[in-house]
Amino acid sequence: MPEQPAGSRPTLEAVAARAGVSRATASRVVNGGAGVRQPLADKVREAVEELGYVPNHAARSLVTRQSGAVAVVIAEPEFRIFSDPFFEQQVRGISRELTANDAQLVLLWVEGPGDYDRIARYLGGGHVDGALAFSLHNDDGLPALIRGTKVPAVFGGRPGGGSAAVPYVDCDNRGGARAAVRHLVGLGRERIAHIAGPRDQTSATDRADGYRDVLFDADPALTAQGDFTMDSGGRAMAELLARRPDLDAVFAANDLMAAGALRVLRERGRRVPEDVAFVGFDDMASVAESADPALTTVRQDIEGMGRLMVRLLMRVLSSEVAGAGDAPASVIMPTELVRRASA
Repeated sequence: MPEQPAGSRPTLEAVAARAGVSRATASRVVNGGAGVRQPLADKVREAVEELGYVPNHAARSLVTRQSGAVAVVIAEPEFRIFSDPFFEQQVRGISRELTANDAQLVLLWVEGPGDYDRIARYLGGGHVDGALAFSLHNDDGLPALIRGTKVPAVFGGRPGGGSAAVPYVDCDNRGGARAAVRHLVGLGRERIAHIAGPRDQTSATDRADGYRDVLFDADPALTAQGDFTMDSGGRAMAELLARRPDLDAVFAANDLMAAGALRVLRERGRRVPEDVAFVGFDDMASVAESADPALTTVRQDIEGMGRLMVRLLMRVLSSEVAGAGDAPASVIMPTELVRRASA
């Protein structure tokens, strides 16, 4: 058996020689290929461990035309990404699943219109094998831009603007909102307000539709607009109290807005849940469990949605390698009402 020169990087040939197999067999095992009997595959893996062999991804990419990297594109500015725990949870799920698939994460975000050209050049330049994009807006050119680069993609959240050809992962926003409002109705509340999210995001409009499904004749004065931030929830709550001081319940379209609204209710001397029952949406533990009082909310599996986005993308990439044209179907994940002290 040839000795590996001292100080040199172990080669695939050395792995094959140590395992007593051909280079082609060693390559199939190292690169996750099929068709190698288990005893031989075990010998190759033992040789990889013994020699400390690290695959040359640069060389492999020249053959496979794959970079081993995936772009995660968030259609929000930097300050939103690093201040909203929703993004932290979703990126964590994506990162863990990419790691399990031996792929690298490249994070991109949109600060302004000038970033679209930069993102298009990067995605179209062969730097990544696929893209995951979320927090999309209805008038956002990002979905069309991604489709135009021909990079395989999966979207987080149901996109607006006719992007149905791209698979997406979402939660049952409308059904979750219905469950929240029905819960408040079941508590005997009669003047239930809604703090809505941005009108240009399908998650927010679906949750508003769920509110109206239950309260189809609700007074328009019982709805105020927010933008999924804590400050906007506080402003919306103050607006609602000015318009309808007799309100006795609130459904907020996300937990951050709920936290801001609860602060305003405390400042105005309104007791929760005695005077005003409150339900949020997301079940982000860092927000819902630390709220005062702890927030009843609709749970969506944010990290699980990130993981599922990666799994769908890997299926898209596998089908392209295999020459199969069928894209995986989009997935709507269930939601669950989590009862705590606020309602």
